[in-house]
Amino acid sequence: MSRRRRQVQTTVSTPKSLFRRVERTLDAIEHAGDTLGTIRNVTSYMTVNFRDDLGILGGRIYRLEGNEYELVQVFGTADSAAIGTHVPRDYAAIEAVLESGLVVMTRNAPELDPALEAQLGTRERFAAVAVADGNYLISFDVDPARGSTEDLQSSLNIVRLAVNQKLRQDRFEEILQDARLIQRSILPKRTPRYGDFDIAGDSRPAETVGGDFFDYMRVTPEIFDLAIADASGHGLPAALQVRDVYMGLRMGLTRDFKLTRTIERLNAIINRSQLASKFVSLFIAELETTGNMIYVNAGHVLPFIIHRAGGIEYLREGGMVLGPSPDATYLRGFAQLQPGDILVLYTDGITECHHHRSDEEFGVARLQRLVARHADKSAAEIVQTVFQAVSRYAATPIPEDDQTLVLVKRPFRENGGE
Repeated sequence: MSRRRRQVQTTVSTPKSLFRRVERTLDAIEHAGDTLGTIRNVTSYMTVNFRDDLGILGGRIYRLEGNEYELVQVFGTADSAAIGTHVPRDYAAIEAVLESGLVVMTRNAPELDPALEAQLGTRERFAAVAVADGNYLISFDVDPARGSTEDLQSSLNIVRLAVNQKLRQDRFEEILQDARLIQRSILPKRTPRYGDFDIAGDSRPAETVGGDFFDYMRVTPEIFDLAIADASGHGLPAALQVRDVYMGLRMGLTRDFKLTRTIERLNAIINRSQLASKFVSLFIAELETTGNMIYVNAGHVLPFIIHRAGGIEYLREGGMVLGPSPDATYLRGFAQLQPGDILVLYTDGITECHHHRSDEEFGVARLQRLVARHADKSAAEIVQTVFQAVSRYAATPIPEDDQTLVLVKRPFRENGGE
């Protein structure tokens, strides 16, 4: 053997270098679409890449089925004839690995059953790890003449932790996708028609799911409710909280509860919530096709009406945000949407968006000027114009906070035209 090759082998066999190789190998493993597939990928990589360093020759994968583990997969040099064999959960080797997460044993250990080990095809020495909360066990056949027990244990502990982390991450991503579907299901799928009002809204989360919410609810052919909410924070906890707001509003308003009563019931529910996101601002309005409006503002950033006749009216009446106090009470406010007026509902993700260079906030005044400047456009066009402007302002398509905007225009008709 050449001197250069001896030096390479010495470098590879150092523990620090070995553990780095194990970590790099695991980083390269992609999720296979299911738990067993991911574990199978890990075992294949380990068998190919660490035969010399750790003595891994092959092995078996067991899956928990009731009170037994079934041998469902083999890899490397292991014999596939034993696939389908069941091993009791209280078998000594299994109890040992479930208790500590990792064991290294010899087949002639007194607590093992020689007949069962022969049926499974276990070699003279093996190491086993438990993964996926004990739902799977991986047993590695190990050449006793290669590698040290310390390196084997340390490396397989890295494997065990990495597999569990990868599976948890995959599960979390699945949960996020489920939450995203839930959130999409509660946001309006299309713009409703109420009288001659022109209505549009959109919401853009800062993460996969967000804590903003808006909704339109038909009460009668002449009356509809519209709401906008913003849960503290963003991400999954906030998304779950606004789901509760959605359900509470729908249930309360369909039972003919008054706005204030519905808000007070919602407040009590959120106050008792165990979620990390316990504060929700909410604005809800009941709008008649005549333009008359009753509303409640529960700590939400102030919606406003841009009046065609001039001036801006802020919608302040209501009470505190939902959640902090179980006994909070709320007042109703009244407003009138005249022909040519525009009602603007928004969340602070829009007005508190920061400029990419100066760090100045987008601000309410800039939002008002932008809407007024494009007042001749449709509500949907104005909504998209605002989102485009905010994105350019921040110089990023991904907002730093959830952003939602809802516009209601009451058309102005002069001499029989709009």
